[in-house]
Order: sequence, then C-alpha cells, then structure tokens
Amino acid sequence: MQMNINNDTYEVITSQDIHNIEQAVDKSALSMPLVAVYCGSRLGNSEVYEQAARELGLALAENGLGLVYGGASIGLMGAVADEVIQNGAQAVGVIPTFMLKHEIAHEQLTRLHLTDTMHTRKTVMAEYADAFITLPGGLGTLEEIMEIATWRQLYQHEKPMIILNINGFYDRMIEHLKHTTEQGFMKQEDLDRLVVCNTIGDAIDLLKTVVKIHDEVDTEKMAGSES
Repeated sequence: MQMNINNDTYEVITSQDIHNIEQAVDKSALSMPLVAVYCGSRLGNSEVYEQAARELGLALAENGLGLVYGGASIGLMGAVADEVIQNGAQAVGVIPTFMLKHEIAHEQLTRLHLTDTMHTRKTVMAEYADAFITLPGGLGTLEEIMEIATWRQLYQHEKPMIILNINGFYDRMIEHLKHTTEQGFMKQEDLDRLVVCNTIGDAIDLLKTVVKIHDEVDTEKMAGSES
C-alpha cells in the first residue's frame, strides 16, 4: 500500500511486514546509532520541558547520535527533531497513517516511514533504536516506555532504557514502580533496568557507551537510586 504526502509517495509498513522486520527496516544507509525518544506531542505548561527537549536533541547530535521518534513536527517531538536535524544528525520518523489527521509529519527528516497501526509504529521504532529515552509526555509516552520495558522483561531486547526525569516529572511514576516491586508484582532487576537520569548530561554519558544493540546496561543510576 502506498500513500502520498506533499507530492512524495511512501510505502506503508503493515503488520504483515513486521514479521520480517529486518527487511522492512533497512539501517545500512545510516551512519550513526539512533536513539528512540518518547515524548509528548504537546509542549506542556512549563518552558523547562521544551528547553530540555531541545537540549537533548542538540546533545544527541553533538555526540554522534541520531534520532528515531514518532515523526511529528509539533510538541516536544518536534523540538527534539528540529535540534537533531539542525545540528547535522540523522532523524527517522515513524507515524501511523491515521495520525496524519492529528499530527503534521516533519518535513526535514532523513527518512519518514508510514505504518498501518500504532503497534507497527512501535515495532519499527524499536528495530531502529539502539537505546530508548523518555522525556515528559502524556498517555502515549507512558504507554511506549512501559511497553518497551515489558519487552525487555520478556527478553525481546537488551537495549538501555532511560527515563529523563526533567523537573521531577516522573517522581510519582518511579515511586509507583518501586511500590509495585515491593508488593511482589515486579522483579527488582526489571525495575533496575529503567535507568533514571535527572540531567541530560547524565543521559548522554550513558549513551556514549551505547554502540551495539546487545550491550548490557552498565550504570549505577537506577530507578529509585540517587542521581
């Protein structure tokens, strides 16, 4: 299936295609590792969130890391992508066709993929990603990081997962996850794999070690620990 956007024609990746995900996602032309960034399609009520998104995009580019994300030009998503692109790094966007009614696809991406469903979108993003970072966001952002953490729990990947806790945004979620572990519904090792960084510098220091997708997480900055 094909779809036209701004006079360009795109193949739509479907749920059938992800059965052979390595064929659907060609990473051979990329010159740098990509970090999946999950974040809001809104800017939030404080300027600190957009500032952090732009600082993260700049820091990724300056350290030879590219971006894979939800493909939109709005909100924190657009802010991260703008900085990555403007500073010379590669950016891959992945957006479901039905979301084009709600979000405008970024026009300056290295590569844009259209998908048939949200699940296909997340699978394509995960295949591209060498690591995952979560900035503040809403329901979709929470769903994305929890799903990728669940995939790690089920041994579907071994990629680092970072919660960038800007302005203490995720304090309550971290406390809930600790409570979940204390109540016996989650293993401590699965909690520990969600790395909490309170600054972009800490996140970048971790990402500098990310080269291969099978690298083990090697950090003491774990959820619930002091950073």
